Amino acid sequence: DVRQSSKGLYKRTLQLYFSWINKQGYLLSQITRAEILEYKEELLGSGLSSLTVSSYITSVRRFYEWAEANKFYPNVAKGIKSPSRKQQFKKQPLLPAQATALLSYYEHRALRDYAIINLLLRTGLRTIEVIRANVEDITFKGSSRVLLVQGKGRDERDNFVLLTDKAYQPIADYLATRGEVNGSEPLFISVSNNSRGDRLTTRTISYIAKEGLKAIGLDERAFTAHSLRHTTAVNILRAGGSLETAQFTLRHSNPATTQIYT
Repeated sequence: DVRQSSKGLYKRTLQLYFSWINKQGYLLSQITRAEILEYKEELLGSGLSSLTVSSYITSVRRFYEWAEANKFYPNVAKGIKSPSRKQQFKKQPLLPAQATALLSYYEHRALRDYAIINLLLRTGLRTIEVIRANVEDITFKGSSRVLLVQGKGRDERDNFVLLTDKAYQPIADYLATRGEVNGSEPLFISVSNNSRGDRLTTRTISYIAKEGLKAIGLDERAFTAHSLRHTTAVNILRAGGSLETAQFTLRHSNPATTQIYT
């Protein structure tokens, strides 16, 4: 009883676990806590991030919880801890001049890409939130234009971000090139031959952002599409905004998450 995306993650990561068992010459029916700890140590030693290893270990724990609940096998993974993560951001924000340079790079290129990067920088949206947006999600609350948001881990559009004129106009210019659009269509669509007209993927938006970041000289791993969300928060604080304002803008449920930006 989990989201389809979670099922996909469990499937991929459990396939890796079962492949490791076969590679080691173990039998699934004979696995004990010791072998799971061995698997965890091998993952950590392979150079994967602690976040990635955590997701792999979580899948293994869920598998054994399910196996025990269905009386197939005892839960030998009970109590196996996920690697601890240091609470800090590994992605760097852009300085004001760098953000301006990034927008300038896209301004006279594809209207779609400019609209996306501009939206990310001005609203702090996540890439997953951008690709989930439909045309009809641009609406009004009172006199304010907003974009309804289906956030990370959410099933409904239960939040929103304000669309200032500077955030909205590039989107309007882009939509005008698409002619008549249905409200239920994706806000941003693919133009590639294989998926023309389809909803974009987070990978595509990450690629678009990375292209521009490289073009303005930010080619380090610390600069990605998530850097634009980070930049939004830092700009609020630089301009004298409160932590609460930054939390509201980024839609963090826990202020401790927003505090990391300071």
